[in-house]
Amino acid sequence: MLLPLLEKRRSIRKFQPEPLRKDEIDILAEALLRSPSSRGRNPWEFIVVTDEVMLDELALAKEHGSAFLKGAPLAVVVCADPERCDVWVEDCAIASIIVQLTAESMGLGSCWAQIRLRPHGDGRSAEEYLREVLGLPKRYVVASIIGIGHPDENPPGHPKESLPFDKIHINTYRRSAEE
Repeated sequence: MLLPLLEKRRSIRKFQPEPLRKDEIDILAEALLRSPSSRGRNPWEFIVVTDEVMLDELALAKEHGSAFLKGAPLAVVVCADPERCDVWVEDCAIASIIVQLTAESMGLGSCWAQIRLRPHGDGRSAEEYLREVLGLPKRYVVASIIGIGHPDENPPGHPKESLPFDKIHINTYRRSAEE
């Protein structure tokens, strides 16, 4: 059952310095390739980064929200060729969460860094910065970077009582008092 995994999953931004083993990386790579995509077009490409210098460069991808990658032993850059499929954003988002849930199931922690539509800080977009750092061909776009590693923090899951159950509607949309 997936719900117990979701109950405890949290974004992890602090990792132990221990590198991931090859078999762990292989499992994560297979999970990425098993991600569903619209009409089986598989517009995504994944760059798995373990090099410490490269991870430091990825950590500088955007002004806010990517610094945690400096301490991650592994990052997956989720890219796509938009010419292959018009719903590449959705396909990349699915792959991003699939690899995060796979990491969680392995006892690893992860965090998503949004790249698409985010500024780098020097007038370029985060995507333009990463295209240069990674040597990515111009036709590819970067959706996200997922940092993965052995957690060095253990925040509790969100209690069930804190979930916004008012966001669930049965059969029809139920207006709120503000509408």
